Amino acid sequence: MTGMDLNRALTTAREAAERAGDKLLFYYASNYDIGHKRGGSPVTTADIEANQVLHDALLGAFPETGWLSEESADGPERLRQEWVWIVDPLDGTMEFIRGVDEFAVSVALVQGTAPAVAVAYNPATGCMTHCRRGFGTFANGKPVHVSSRAELEGATMVASRSETRRGLFAGFEGILKIRPTGSIAHKLAEFAGGRGDLIVSLRPKNEWDVCAGVLLAEEAGAKVTDLDGRPFSFNQADTLRNGVIAANPSLYPEVYRLVAEQRR
Repeated sequence: MTGMDLNRALTTAREAAERAGDKLLFYYASNYDIGHKRGGSPVTTADIEANQVLHDALLGAFPETGWLSEESADGPERLRQEWVWIVDPLDGTMEFIRGVDEFAVSVALVQGTAPAVAVAYNPATGCMTHCRRGFGTFANGKPVHVSSRAELEGATMVASRSETRRGLFAGFEGILKIRPTGSIAHKLAEFAGGRGDLIVSLRPKNEWDVCAGVLLAEEAGAKVTDLDGRPFSFNQADTLRNGVIAANPSLYPEVYRLVAEQRR
């Protein structure tokens, strides 16, 4: 499958994300069941049905690709495939449940360990952010770029609501303006569009949480790493990553130093 048609893959991903988003909006304005997975995180009817929409659309169009989703059972077969879809049908389930318009359908197509196509769609706001590696990032069809801010002091950090609530960013106060926001996929898409100067997440993230958003941010001009400064490598046996740092290349070194100081 080396000859993957990435334009077709991107079009398919965008259309699938829209259909999954329609499913989410149907439940967003109505009743649905809420359960809990092992570890206590919530899962709703909307998560499950949007996952099925994505699975049918993406694997239906590209049956030889692999699959990794938050809402599907994982298996080792994806590790042997060149092209793998990595998706989260509803990133920001807690915001969805609370009626906060900060959630997203996250879809990425990975070749080997690197994302080649990415889509983050927030059906509540109608914002579709997408990219293909090497061609830049677009929001609703218009090219976007990350913030060009070069000074750390006073910069706006788009941060996890739960991490902020737990006081994990207490050491950043007085240096940064902290803007709590839901869903890391939504945050990375917003950041890619220049809304906020940097992102730091101090808690572990799964591949499906960040895969699409990492490429969206990189194609919009950002440097994105884990907390140890390592670039992301996807479609791994262990899907967990140790957090996120994202900023433009000028600001990134200062952000990384600040995070390193706070982690000591």
